[in-house]
Amino acid sequence: MGGKKSFTYLLEAFVTRYKIPIAVISAVVILGFPQVVTDQYLMTIVVKIGAYIMLALGLNILTGYTGLVSLGHAGFVAIGAYAASLLSVRLGMSFFPAMICGMVVAGFVGLLLGLPTLRLSGTYLSIVTLGFGEIVKMVAMNWDPVTNGTLGVKNIPKPALFGFKLTIANSGLYYLMVVLLLIITLFCIAVVKSRTGRAFLAIKTDEMAGTMMGINVTYYKILAFVLSSCICAVAGAFYATLIGYIDPNTFTFDVSTLILSIVILGGMGTIRGMFLGSAVLIAFPEVSRSLMDYRFVVYGLILVLMMRFRPQGILGWKSQMPYKLSKEVSRQLEAGDADSQSRTAG
Repeated sequence: MGGKKSFTYLLEAFVTRYKIPIAVISAVVILGFPQVVTDQYLMTIVVKIGAYIMLALGLNILTGYTGLVSLGHAGFVAIGAYAASLLSVRLGMSFFPAMICGMVVAGFVGLLLGLPTLRLSGTYLSIVTLGFGEIVKMVAMNWDPVTNGTLGVKNIPKPALFGFKLTIANSGLYYLMVVLLLIITLFCIAVVKSRTGRAFLAIKTDEMAGTMMGINVTYYKILAFVLSSCICAVAGAFYATLIGYIDPNTFTFDVSTLILSIVILGGMGTIRGMFLGSAVLIAFPEVSRSLMDYRFVVYGLILVLMMRFRPQGILGWKSQMPYKLSKEVSRQLEAGDADSQSRTAG
């Protein structure tokens, strides 16, 4: 264990020390990737991985940081995808306003779902969210005048920016995925480092203790549902325009299981883990076509092994670096030390 700790410490220290060069190199690789890889199939897989990173980041706020396990997040993905797609196909609305509308609708549904689940936790909450996911699927399947039922929504238009259509062929969807993923990642980092993120972690650690400390548990639980649902809706709208066609079977329980598997595998309560978990679990079926019929058996086996031998996930280690004080606090400490030394000298 000591060796592992020292390795993670050295790795984190290295990244912290050279974070600017690493960021520059990463930006160059990301921006230049479409220039090197011209295969559209491979590009589609990479864009799909990016979409699932967004979904995992959304669920991670609810499960990884707040400790509320959801088995029905495919429902929020479906709401975002259907709302954006229907507005684009039937009303001719462009992708970005339609995506925002889908995010608002999903956020409102997340608010409604969060209200009755305030007194639930653990298995009971998981069952409620599982039922929610199935209800959304059944509504999409039977509300023919709106959702077109089992026929689904076809010919979903690609996003366009200043008259330029974004597709896989011209790498437009890839760069759109990068921008959306960057915005969502920065937003999640800001939430985690804020007072809201500390409240989420307090609720996850001990809800009763959080209440005793004055944390409004009701408010923060509902907020976690709303934020999580909005992020998943954005990813759902993007995924719908990526594949160009959606139907109720696009958003089954398997999707919820896959998103949860990514969060657990990568490391619950981490941002970095969502990137690795998505890359592993989305790329896995593509490199092992012979196991496609057994992929969920493999996912289940991975989850069991992870929960048994590494429950924190692959990248779910705690930081061993010293806590970095803000500049204001550092100045106050330095001023206090100077004042103490002057009094001692006097």
